[in-house]
Amino acid sequence: MTITGPILSIPFSLNTFAQDYTQRGLPEGAKARLGKGSRSISEIQYSPDGTRLAVASSIGIWLYDTATHQVENFRNGEVALLTGHTADVNSVMFSPDGKTLASGSDDDTVRLWDVNTGAEIRTLEGYTEDDGIFSVSFSPDGKTLASGTYYPPVLLWDVDTGALIRTPTGHTQDVDSVVFSPDGNTLASGSFDRTVRLWDVNTGAEIRLTGHTGGVNSVMFSPDGNTLASGSDDNTVRLWDVDTGAEIRTLEGHTGSVNSVVFSPDGKTLASGSRDKMVRLWDVDTGAFIRTLEGHTGYVNSVMFSPDGNTLASGSWDGTVLLWELTTLAMQENETLGIGKRILQFWNSLRLLHRRMYRSMGLGRLTTRIRSPRRHGYRITSPTPLM
Repeated sequence: MTITGPILSIPFSLNTFAQDYTQRGLPEGAKARLGKGSRSISEIQYSPDGTRLAVASSIGIWLYDTATHQVENFRNGEVALLTGHTADVNSVMFSPDGKTLASGSDDDTVRLWDVNTGAEIRTLEGYTEDDGIFSVSFSPDGKTLASGTYYPPVLLWDVDTGALIRTPTGHTQDVDSVVFSPDGNTLASGSFDRTVRLWDVNTGAEIRLTGHTGGVNSVMFSPDGNTLASGSDDNTVRLWDVDTGAEIRTLEGHTGSVNSVVFSPDGKTLASGSRDKMVRLWDVDTGAFIRTLEGHTGYVNSVMFSPDGNTLASGSWDGTVLLWELTTLAMQENETLGIGKRILQFWNSLRLLHRRMYRSMGLGRLTTRIRSPRRHGYRITSPTPLM
């Protein structure tokens, strides 16, 4: 049967659909969901000014506008999807001035991109082991780029020329994470050989940190550079003293490998993402667990705070990025703790009233004990701010 007649045209906006998607069915505490149907999200990074979010995926690198939660358009009007790698992109990082984005891929190359135009500036080649580039990191001055690979496990490149500068040796297996210290004098690397190394950038001297019983997937310096956090396949996060190499404490609670760790901009909170599909927040000074952020349906591969510290982004194997509103979560946390404090005050008042009643009856010392909420599941602790 043939149907003839006018074709009905319905205006349809992809951006409108995407905007609806970002808000639909969000988990508690999340303000938006980003996703373009990619198989997985490997890593996410905020630009230094917080206006962009780079998302490394199986099909390329998306650049999102953090104000609209929409993929940007380049100056020529094209959608901001950086393509050129011939395999999955594992890692991305903005240069300190925010003008350049570096990416590492399973195609064994590091590529540098102009963020405003999407043009590829250059490809850093020379790694020939056919195992991929797992991590990239700019030095604070933007002149050097470090990458983590299989062998040699750490590569240092000159950003201006693309030349390979140095290949520090020491790890015995692949390096999944590299990061420069805030002063640029130290490079940290985490490896499948279960160790963390601290390298003196100028001399090449290293400090070897041991304690993890599984491969190390992520390393990150605190904003002041005094503490290093590491996440491991042993399901733990460990905090280390950078000066001495001593372990400060171990944070336990995840039930799967810890894939990513990051400090908040003020250094007070640590976020960790895991193969247990959870994001956990920790108090850095005490090591106390703050709360869990639940909503991903796949491994959490990357977590990153916005530069202002108000948002936490988490990227997952489920192909989505969730943006968590930390100021709202902090208010909820304080409200919950406030209720707990009022319950404790009620119990204390009741005990005091009970004691006075017995004394007024001439019975002397209180012989019947009021059950304490602390002993029966109503554990009350002092407020622990999220930020």
